[in-house]
Amino acid sequence: MPEGARRIRGRALGVVLAVLAVLALLAGAGGYLLLQHEYQAAGPAAALTRIEVTQGASLRAVLAQLQGVGAVRDARLIAWYLRLSGLHPRVQAGTYEIPAAASPAQIIALFEEGKVVLEQLTVVEGTTFSDFLDALAQHPRVAHTLQGKSPAQIMTLLGHAGINPEGEFFPDTYRFAANTSDTVILELAYQEMQRVLAAAWEQRAGDLPLDTPYQALILASMVEKEAALQSERALIAGVFVNRLRKGMRLQSDPTVVYGLGARYDGTIHTRDLVTDTPYNTYTRVGLPPTPVALPGRESIVAAVHPSDTPALYFVATGMGDGAHHFSKTLEEHNAAVQSYLGRLRQARP
Repeated sequence: MPEGARRIRGRALGVVLAVLAVLALLAGAGGYLLLQHEYQAAGPAAALTRIEVTQGASLRAVLAQLQGVGAVRDARLIAWYLRLSGLHPRVQAGTYEIPAAASPAQIIALFEEGKVVLEQLTVVEGTTFSDFLDALAQHPRVAHTLQGKSPAQIMTLLGHAGINPEGEFFPDTYRFAANTSDTVILELAYQEMQRVLAAAWEQRAGDLPLDTPYQALILASMVEKEAALQSERALIAGVFVNRLRKGMRLQSDPTVVYGLGARYDGTIHTRDLVTDTPYNTYTRVGLPPTPVALPGRESIVAAVHPSDTPALYFVATGMGDGAHHFSKTLEEHNAAVQSYLGRLRQARP
């Protein structure tokens, strides 16, 4: 072939290759734009969808899971877009709620931000540590690690060996990610109680017959069990403080019930009041050895800021509203007791 013809043919081949390269580039750019559109477009889900992402799950597995529940159209297209864009999103474990029509971009943002659905568990004021453990054990979204362990073993696991657990955990509503362990929730409650108690003790009234924050916690637990009305907490604390100052027995029924444990049948019998236990404040002077419940903030505040009252006694009025009659003298108290018993008799069918 003549030299001139070869040059013409070479130039023509170069032009063709250049055109093909441009066409390939345009096709690639168009494909990328289509992937980008799919990534940012509204998803196919018509309603809110909940999925569980397990610890250590790969992005590919999570995308396949999303496709399986109808939250995305094509998991492979999303994976390709992320790869071509150089994106490596971190998927945090937990339960997620995917809004209806959420785009893949919005879903990936949920994962990266760790916006998991929070479960909740409510611990009621006046319940016991045992009740707290039961609530944890029955919660389906808590990771259970404490089966078969004693209270002492649990406190050791939490790093508080030798501490009696009763009263040491703050009653509140706790919100947590699914599969949070029971020990994590307990430690949150323990630290919150220490914080609340320390703050209250720091601001306590002067001249209290209490030597330590722990004694205030014990008194607060008694107030929690005795008081049905917020307005009476400080009054009840005031009665107990007055009796402590005079060396009188506190004679608190909830301490007797706590001391009976599983033997309590729902009624306090005369034999229960005269049978001595470490918690029977009818037979022993002073505070019981530990709290008898998990007190709330209001009862803790009442214990360190009791009302300045002359009352030494209180008894339920029997009116059905949780109120008590407070008395300065035994004679007045005995009359109030008779009035209470009379109302009980009238209320019986």
